[in-house]
Amino acid sequence: MSGVTSESVEIENPQPATTAPQFTQLLSATRRGARLARLLAVEQLAAWGWPRDGERIDAATLVVAELAANAATHGRLDGRGFRLGLALLPGGRLRIEVTDPRGERLPTVSGEAVEGGRGLVIVDALAEEWGVHPYPPFGKTVWAEVSATRPGSR
Repeated sequence: MSGVTSESVEIENPQPATTAPQFTQLLSATRRGARLARLLAVEQLAAWGWPRDGERIDAATLVVAELAANAATHGRLDGRGFRLGLALLPGGRLRIEVTDPRGERLPTVSGEAVEGGRGLVIVDALAEEWGVHPYPPFGKTVWAEVSATRPGSR
């Protein structure tokens, strides 16, 4: 046998370690897929007992809508979709994750006026915290955590 060695690389993916309720769905990277992500989030949150007409569901679904629209617009690769993930975390937070195949396009919040580019400003305003991490072997996950009790409070 030859002296072939391999090196293991561990990539840290900060994800909720919980047995709390979770939801995940693969969607097409289209405007229709982004709209469906928002509608599915409303239905899932209502199934988890969130009032449909409350501020917290409005804030959460707005964050889902913005992250899904970004995935369908900027994270799109032909023939590849994006994944929506929702998880209720201990401590009263909802974690929203949107994973797309474009790992080289990292989102940033810009104060400059960019055509159609206010989505992450909205996410930043509504989320307790948000960020991005690589999704091996390629791609990225943009995540946000919103309060289940007082949306937008910091």
